[in-house]
Amino acid sequence: MPEIKKTGNYRWTVCALIFFATTINYLDRQVIGILKPLLESDLNIGEVEYGNIVTIFQLFYGFSMLLAGRLIDKFGTKIGYGISVLFWSIAAMGHSLAKGVIGFGFWRGLLGISESGNFPAAIRTIAEWFPKKERALATGIFNSGANVGAIAAPLAVPAIVIAWGWQAAFIITGALGFVWIILWFIFYELPEKKRKLSSGELELIKSDLDEKNESEKPIPWIQLLRYRQTWIFFIGKALTDPIWWFYLFWIPGWLSTVRGAGLDIKSFGLPLIVIYSSTTVGSIGGGWLSSYMIKKGMSAFNARKYTMLITALLVFPVFFAQSSGVSTWGAVALISLAASSHQAWSANIFTTVSDAFPKRAVSSVTGIGGMAGAIGGAFISVFAGHILNFFKKTGHVETGYTIMFTIAACAYILAWIIMNVFAPKVKKVVID
Repeated sequence: MPEIKKTGNYRWTVCALIFFATTINYLDRQVIGILKPLLESDLNIGEVEYGNIVTIFQLFYGFSMLLAGRLIDKFGTKIGYGISVLFWSIAAMGHSLAKGVIGFGFWRGLLGISESGNFPAAIRTIAEWFPKKERALATGIFNSGANVGAIAAPLAVPAIVIAWGWQAAFIITGALGFVWIILWFIFYELPEKKRKLSSGELELIKSDLDEKNESEKPIPWIQLLRYRQTWIFFIGKALTDPIWWFYLFWIPGWLSTVRGAGLDIKSFGLPLIVIYSSTTVGSIGGGWLSSYMIKKGMSAFNARKYTMLITALLVFPVFFAQSSGVSTWGAVALISLAASSHQAWSANIFTTVSDAFPKRAVSSVTGIGGMAGAIGGAFISVFAGHILNFFKKTGHVETGYTIMFTIAACAYILAWIIMNVFAPKVKKVVID
């Protein structure tokens, strides 16, 4: 393969580093979801209290994304990403000190603040290291780290809990971030400053004509809010991110209380592994599909648009997950398809930011959209906590989950329609 030898592949090493960070990010945030049944029995943390803890994380995560994106655009990905991982690792380990709702709320808030830097930094790194035709695939690959982290949690956490207790689960998973920080500062640098980068690969990275000679001058938030491209990303994230939060934080409880007939922490790991393993296929496959369309001559905008429509339609069958005629493994298959389709959607909606904005604005716009998604997630957590608690008291908790799966089924197609009515054609933003 002479072409690969000529251009080099260091950009994929960078992608691997972001993948590793995202894996740790989701492993750290998912631990509490795996421990939910245990926390309820040991610390009397019920549905409403758990919902409030999750909401605290999402609110702090969401509002901090605005600041995180801004700081990363100002100080750069190398420093910004490293600081973010440092503080979220400390916060993840701090959960081991919690004795109840207040303690978990405090550490969860700190985790939300610090984890908010991951996606703004990651999307900007992809914009710095990849040409447009490769960005969706690279985004899909690093974003699949979210799925790997979610897979690792049900594999590792029950074993750790059985051996050393639930506190050790937070300490061990949180410590992984320190390993990543060492690797990041050893291997990462901007393409222009990477001495071992081949001239062919640097030329490939810089091959997009509309991104050459871009200014590095920071862009005010208010100015970014004037652009329709910012708002379609905001709307898309606000309507669909909450569904992913629901899958992460509530499906373990659903397996335990509804479909699993009281399965304990040691028993429901396999269904979770199946669900989150499938999402890796969706994340990479969704990125590959739009990249393939671009290589075949389709515009970047249309490639993302049609890929997102396909994924929105594939989500809809999750509506039947709580149906009485569907077996547990049938329901797991439907959730797997929906969660996989979400990640395909996510790989493409993230890439719309780097398609539409200059690199100096990518982290800031990603932060704005991430804030919208997290606030939507906070709303869905409060809603889920109260509605599930209400129906649990009446002895019909499955009705509450039926409502949640109905919302999950409709959110993506609604978001796609609104986004395309609001902005049927999206062009590259030109900022002086």
